[in-house]
Amino acid sequence: MADASAQSTACTGSSLLQPVSEMTNLPLDQVNFVVCQLCALISAFWFRLFLHPSKTSPFVRHVVATVLGVYFALFCFGWYALHFLLQSGLTYGIMILTGVEHMHKYCLVVALSYLSLCQITRVYVFDYGMYSADFTGPMMVITQKITSLAFEIHDGMARKEEHLTAGQKILAIRRMPSLLEYFSYNCNFMGILAGPTCSFNDYIAFIEGELRRHREQEADRESSSRLRQGEPSPNVEVVRKVATSFFCLLVFLSVCKVFPVERNIEDDFIANTPFYAQVVYLYLSMLTTRPKYYFVWTLADAINNAAGFGFNGYDSNGAPRWDLISNLRILNIEFATSFKVFLDNWNIQTVHWLKRVCYERCPYHPTAATFILSAMWHGAYPGYYLTFLTGIVVTLAARAVRHKVRPHFLHSAAHKLLYDVITWAATQIAICYTVVPFVLLSVGPSLKFYRSWYFSLHIMCILLAVALPVKPRHLRLKEQQKACSQGPVLKPLEAADSTYSHKEKTS
Repeated sequence: MADASAQSTACTGSSLLQPVSEMTNLPLDQVNFVVCQLCALISAFWFRLFLHPSKTSPFVRHVVATVLGVYFALFCFGWYALHFLLQSGLTYGIMILTGVEHMHKYCLVVALSYLSLCQITRVYVFDYGMYSADFTGPMMVITQKITSLAFEIHDGMARKEEHLTAGQKILAIRRMPSLLEYFSYNCNFMGILAGPTCSFNDYIAFIEGELRRHREQEADRESSSRLRQGEPSPNVEVVRKVATSFFCLLVFLSVCKVFPVERNIEDDFIANTPFYAQVVYLYLSMLTTRPKYYFVWTLADAINNAAGFGFNGYDSNGAPRWDLISNLRILNIEFATSFKVFLDNWNIQTVHWLKRVCYERCPYHPTAATFILSAMWHGAYPGYYLTFLTGIVVTLAARAVRHKVRPHFLHSAAHKLLYDVITWAATQIAICYTVVPFVLLSVGPSLKFYRSWYFSLHIMCILLAVALPVKPRHLRLKEQQKACSQGPVLKPLEAADSTYSHKEKTS
């Protein structure tokens, strides 16, 4: 009874599902979240079929999406959900009252400060390590949307067209959104609880029923003609994603307690376990933490697809793609052969957000600045900062290896396979080593883990970054521009390296 009472008081949302929580022995806030997401999935089908753009106006679709989103938020978080409206309203006032020349800076500072204040209050005032009633999770997505919107308005209304990149031209906003559009974008029922974030132009195109209106320049003629013939159905993709998400949930519930992460820092484990066994256990323990993210993000993607949002043209086989706002690619994550490939496929929309608001715009040390912004956005736990500071040196080392070592293995398929196998193992261990503090949260346990490994990966990555220096991004860009202006003919190996450098810049 005491445990049930604690679960009830820890949740600030509705207690209507308390019997379900007691029956399943799951915290009430988690039960509320899953039930609301399932209700959002059903609502998404209804929204697409009965409030289709051909049957109703954008105004009605905005109102219904916003009202349902606020209701689900109140059901899950109670009065804490008012922070979603306050943060959105405060930043909209900044957008209206300040000029487009500097509004993006003000919105970034205010939205991130508001989020950080809520995170610090939740962590250090209420309960350290408490995940129940974590209303800051949705606020993290709203912060992404607010800042993305502010930068896109700045790009569209304050910057010259020739100064924008190709991606910025597509996402640039040429008018100030209305208050209803703004709240619908931030608080719609499809993404209020778990995201993912998306561009404002994509969302408005979805609401108005013009799926690829501003992206037609990217679509080929065949894709455009297919779209004119009829709107593709997301049903098959939704079924696949829902099945995948609940399979991941089943895996997580089955194995999460078999390999607890805390075992990595137990004294008897460190003293009596051979180092190779510690490496294997580290990999398995961190592997079992990922399915819960797979469940949440895949289900969120399915909800958006069920509403008709997320269409991204057709693939080479003519099949519709519903990955416009997908947040992860599971197989690419598990078989990643570099730190960069892992990050490019994990929490994809957050990576896009960091790239658009920080990496592309920071003139010096963009990698360090991006990791620091990511740490601030994630929350107030010291473990987050240890993870992202470690991520900086691992990224620099991985970049050095890819630039300096990888080209020597591209001459034959056998050498390339050997390189991929080695880098897969190294990437998985580096990822696990890096994110242990993210799971442990506190400084003491995190440093204890790193000491048990003698800070070996830190030292190795620093040595690699020093021994295999890579020129800063702005110098590489200048060299590329100079080479393009002179029009040299690149050898195959040099061309491959240049292509990778361009991909790295954009990712």
